[in-house]
Amino acid sequence: SRPQKVCLCPFLPIHPLKVSTCLYIIQHPAEESRVLRTVPLLAACLPPDKCTILVGRRFSADRYPELATVCRSPNTLILYPGAEATNLEEVAVSASPSVMIIIDGTWSQAKDIFYKNSLFQLPKRVQLKTNISSQYVIRTQPTNTCLSTLECAAVALTIMEKNKSIQETMLRPLQALCSFQLQHGAQIHHSKEYLLKNGLYDKPMPKNKRKLRRMELLVNNVKI
Repeated sequence: SRPQKVCLCPFLPIHPLKVSTCLYIIQHPAEESRVLRTVPLLAACLPPDKCTILVGRRFSADRYPELATVCRSPNTLILYPGAEATNLEEVAVSASPSVMIIIDGTWSQAKDIFYKNSLFQLPKRVQLKTNISSQYVIRTQPTNTCLSTLECAAVALTIMEKNKSIQETMLRPLQALCSFQLQHGAQIHHSKEYLLKNGLYDKPMPKNKRKLRRMELLVNNVKI
């Protein structure tokens, strides 16, 4: 749906990637209206039956019986970092097809969805142990290693499918998207962590003590 001169189709895989893992993308409604979002690129890389996108803030078992069944399955993982999460690289993925749930939104939106939906407390919680920097340089991230939804999915599928080529293939359209935008006037967005550490953060510091503390932790390399 983009103009021909900035079309991303040539950068997508010729055929959808063959994966056994099913992804469920839980998308905050605000993300659906963003022009430069990564989930459509993610869906375009995978077979339709391997990528389900559900838009909303609240997900009850009554309204989403299929999702409830998925969340109760022992083969389902939810990607949400934190002290209680296990590194995905250390999780023994079963031989049967697995399911990965990924929340798509800003960090505050993802936190709201994760903690206010009891269904998402059921699957095993995992996180990515990676030091790679996000290539989604046209959108500001909290830290240098915060990844977009597409990047999270690419890294996770590479691990779960034991196929290193998946990550390279899925990131190609994202790299093209950022390249096109930069060629047409977009600016590189450094992370808040980078801006704070280099004295480049030009916005007023928050008055909220909790938010101010989080910024202090960013500057001091404390994982938050």
